[in-house]
Amino acid sequence: MAKASSGPSAVDAAWLSDHPLPVHGEGTDKNNRGSVLIVGGSRKVAGGLRLTAEAAFRAGAGKVQLATVESAALNLGMAVPEAGVIALSETDEGEIGGPIENRLNEALVKSDCMVLGPAMTDKESAGALIDAVLGAEKVPDRFILDATAIFAARDRQKALTKYSGALIITANEDELAALLDRDVDAEPERAVREVAKRFSAIAMLKRSDTLIASPAGELLRYPGGGVGLATGGSGDVLAGILAALLARGADPLGAAAWSVWLHGEAGRRLSETLGPIGLLARELPALIPGLMRGAS
Repeated sequence: MAKASSGPSAVDAAWLSDHPLPVHGEGTDKNNRGSVLIVGGSRKVAGGLRLTAEAAFRAGAGKVQLATVESAALNLGMAVPEAGVIALSETDEGEIGGPIENRLNEALVKSDCMVLGPAMTDKESAGALIDAVLGAEKVPDRFILDATAIFAARDRQKALTKYSGALIITANEDELAALLDRDVDAEPERAVREVAKRFSAIAMLKRSDTLIASPAGELLRYPGGGVGLATGGSGDVLAGILAALLARGADPLGAAAWSVWLHGEAGRRLSETLGPIGLLARELPALIPGLMRGAS
């Protein structure tokens, strides 16, 4: 294990070769490829979970369930017919609200990995959702906090640390700064390591070059897939890739590194074809299977 004082290791072909993804042989059914539960969405960003779901399927998840606001659930189910959809109560503002229904409790019990937060826009609603989920009978062994849910995590550090290494926080600079209550531009490596240690989590700092830290102080760096990835929905795709790899049985640090690499390389290939900017987040997932095959 790398010491906290050492510099980052590169997420490159050699690192990926030393940390291969789980292999699913002939005869594997969808239950053995892992079940992902994605909780989020809002009336304002009604289609956001589609990106996360499609990325999860493309990265190999066997099952995906989407839990979102009632007003978006039907259309989302039609847009992603491969996924199950759970309609949740919503506030007047179109965010997830009210008690966690029995159907979501059942989904939590049956899922291998949960993503909480994509396409939500209100921090208070995200915080209430975290509280409700953590109070459920059972939470999946792998648990990702993404997007708006990260802002709400700061006041819930004690409750979240019980996941000890199985929690993954996928933060951009603003979200990481909110967790630490300070700017992180000057010392990004120190900042991402600090969040990993505080929350006993794998922490990402998503930038032009992405940093990944473990609670023990190990630090990885991926140089980035290009400016084209700086577009709406790109982070939702990354969360879906990560969730699938975790559900399939990859260890948290390995899953984080692979997801960042797959996401970045998909962006790089699209940029080579389309140009450096102008790609759509929904174009990324289709490249994931080929990238996994080529890297294995």
